[in-house]
Amino acid sequence: MSADGPSSDDIPTLSELDGIRYLHLGTEWVQGAMRLRKPDELVLAYTQQMMAWLLFLEPDRDSHVGVLGLGAGSLLRFTLARTRAQVATVEWNPAVTSMCRAYFRLPETSRSRIDHEDAQAWLGRSRNIGIHMALMVDLYDASAQGPVRDSAEFYQGCYRALDDAGVMTVNLFGEHASYPRNMANICKAFGGRVLELPEVDAGNRVVLAFKGPVLQVSVARFLERAQDVESRYGLPARRWARALLAGRRGTDELIV
Repeated sequence: MSADGPSSDDIPTLSELDGIRYLHLGTEWVQGAMRLRKPDELVLAYTQQMMAWLLFLEPDRDSHVGVLGLGAGSLLRFTLARTRAQVATVEWNPAVTSMCRAYFRLPETSRSRIDHEDAQAWLGRSRNIGIHMALMVDLYDASAQGPVRDSAEFYQGCYRALDDAGVMTVNLFGEHASYPRNMANICKAFGGRVLELPEVDAGNRVVLAFKGPVLQVSVARFLERAQDVESRYGLPARRWARALLAGRRGTDELIV
């Protein structure tokens, strides 16, 4: 990704294996995936984890969700299919959107809006400030060597884009030089209110950051919520809940 727009390195391509279609940006790195027989399913484990904000918030028809980075449209398809929320997506590369419309069954619905611009500029637009229940941030280019937007200013923009109570999930590389920088900037923007899920796939680590009143919930209630999310959305939410609670042994509450 360059300041002038998508480059020749960002031309989307696709591959297929065992009933799964993959999106690439001219390299072997996978930018997204779709199971052909179940297009609304989240194939990659990290994309499932990007929905972990459901452990803390329940969307309704008045909710707004933001997706930063379209990829193969997995998060957009899932959110539209499984919730009633309004979904706004920002994607830098119009060719990615065209590829998704042609080969990844991108839904056409009044609940979905896709804007083509830089994510940091998008966050600064008045219509995107202070309205999102959840932001899912997955911004990678063809090299897939850490997020392409990772400054303190960028994550402060994410914070401002959330509603009075909201959650950001962001896809990071746990074993990469970019990880400490991203974590430091996320913690700065969100006042240290951050949780981490275990690494999955090829080193992806999803981080959750919180805005709003301090969340204080009993372990029992949190596990009940995880069971409900697992039943309703078909996601491994109990595994996530146990992982988030693992570092809090000896306490009967989750506080974040």
